[in-house]
Amino acid sequence: MQAAEKAEKKAEKKEGIGLEQGDILWLAVNAKYSHTSLAVRYLRECVPGSSILELTINHQLLAALGEIYERQPRVLGISCYIWNIEMVKDILRLLPSALPDTIVICGGPEVSYDTTAFLEAFPMVDFVVRGEGEEAVPELIERLQAVGFDKARAAEVSRAGSLSGVAMRREDGSIDESTAVTVANFSEVPFAYREAEMGPIKERILYYETSRGCPFSCAYCLSCATAGVRFLPLARVFRELDFFVRHDVRQVKFVDRTFNAKKSHFLPILQYLVTLPDSVRTNFHFEVAIDYLDEEVLAILARLPRGRVQLEIGIQSTNEKTLQAVSRINHWEQIASHIRRILSFHNMHLHVDLIIGLPGEGVDSFRRSFNDVYALQADMLQLGFLKFLKGASMMNLVQPYGYRYMPMAPYEVLVSDALTYSEIRWFHSFEAVFEYYYNAGRCRHTAAYLIAAQEAGDAFAFWKRFTDWWEAHGYHKVGHATKDLYGLLRDFAEDAYQIAAKLLDNLLRFDALMADGGCIRPVYLDWDMEKHQQETAPFWRSERPRAYLPNFTFTNWRAVRGCYHIEFFAYDVRRAREGVVEAREMALLFDFRGPDVTCQEIVL
Repeated sequence: MQAAEKAEKKAEKKEGIGLEQGDILWLAVNAKYSHTSLAVRYLRECVPGSSILELTINHQLLAALGEIYERQPRVLGISCYIWNIEMVKDILRLLPSALPDTIVICGGPEVSYDTTAFLEAFPMVDFVVRGEGEEAVPELIERLQAVGFDKARAAEVSRAGSLSGVAMRREDGSIDESTAVTVANFSEVPFAYREAEMGPIKERILYYETSRGCPFSCAYCLSCATAGVRFLPLARVFRELDFFVRHDVRQVKFVDRTFNAKKSHFLPILQYLVTLPDSVRTNFHFEVAIDYLDEEVLAILARLPRGRVQLEIGIQSTNEKTLQAVSRINHWEQIASHIRRILSFHNMHLHVDLIIGLPGEGVDSFRRSFNDVYALQADMLQLGFLKFLKGASMMNLVQPYGYRYMPMAPYEVLVSDALTYSEIRWFHSFEAVFEYYYNAGRCRHTAAYLIAAQEAGDAFAFWKRFTDWWEAHGYHKVGHATKDLYGLLRDFAEDAYQIAAKLLDNLLRFDALMADGGCIRPVYLDWDMEKHQQETAPFWRSERPRAYLPNFTFTNWRAVRGCYHIEFFAYDVRRAREGVVEAREMALLFDFRGPDVTCQEIVL
């Protein structure tokens, strides 16, 4: 059968479904409100007349149930992932009371494996979609329509035989597991987004993909469960990117497992992004294997407007034996060189990842990995914990490496032959402290100075000492306001290193002005704006600001205070990241108007 004939038959089937609005509801339970679900939107487009509902894991359980109940679906499909499966299970347990006649379909990575056990544990679930559902689900809906969407007759669907990609209950109560499937022709999967919904969601993160599959087979990743990579035609990709740009979307996050898997596919996309007008605000997020970029690609990245792209780079470890154990290949010299090169462009955010708990990586090994990656000074260094995902080949390493892990989502490591539970628990505090400071962009200069001047450049030693102090004071047990973080770091530095209070105050005031748009100015720091008003007020009313801000015109004091700040220091702290602080009286002018705070020395 020719491709055109196949497409025509599929279209006929879709048109023939003939659903009443509200018959079928696809439910997504997202990790955050800012996220959107790609999966339920795909199914909405594959089953005309169906609708979607997006909740979050932060919804109160009964409130979530109430929202589902209000829709009164005859068929409810639920997308199941590691971040929502525990809440989904709670919802499932309540459905027989609230919607006893609703047919329930579950799908997603969390139920595509150990499917029989899931169906036995949750008898209210009638079907499980295994793998990619864009072809299997419309077939299932047709069969359900033939039995009038009657839950009591749902098992009759099995009379037509097995359905690839759909596990179901037979009439005798046994379970037909079927098999997980992929969509052979990815280009036939419809575009997931609609014009009418863009207004309400354009400020959220919109997920998008131009490929499925991954050329690598890392043991900890579910991508190892499928072979090959399938790509959308570039002409279609450009049309869909135009759609996002036209709707002024804030961020499009590509879920392509390795965006740069094929140069003939990804390079034209980068070239397209370069040609977009500077007025386009949409940010495009890609996960890349940065060691495989070449000079041509780096040259294109250098030309991108600031903020157009951000890159996520999964380094995971720099221990070669650890990487071999999880079937991962890193070319460290190229990774480090390319990250430094791209950071020198000053036009994009770089996010790098390390995983705690990988095979054979104890505290000492992780210390080396952390210091190697920290030295690159990427914008964010995310510390994740090894997870044992259903279907990933990491499960084959549980016994050889003495792993114990959480039996419920998110299945995080608890013990290995290289890390005790005590060490894993401590690493959670380490990660929390690191998130409060480094990954939030706070106190970067103070931390860098202390690492260089007090820890001989050993970043792990500094963050370890800080974490130990943090736990000793019980700070890991409570939350912290941003304004308090500067004082906690000051107290730690005074205790651990006996740093002079005046120097710390200078460093922390500088850091406070350079982070969070300069909006957080803790009252316990020695701010001096009022002390020097006799000098700063005449400065702003004169022509002198134009020597530093060429287009400056004084309008009113509110405008000045909202955009600028002059602070006086007893030290030149601008080179603190190098471990160099010079005792010298100086005034710095901070400019908060751009995407990053800038400062320059001025003479009053």
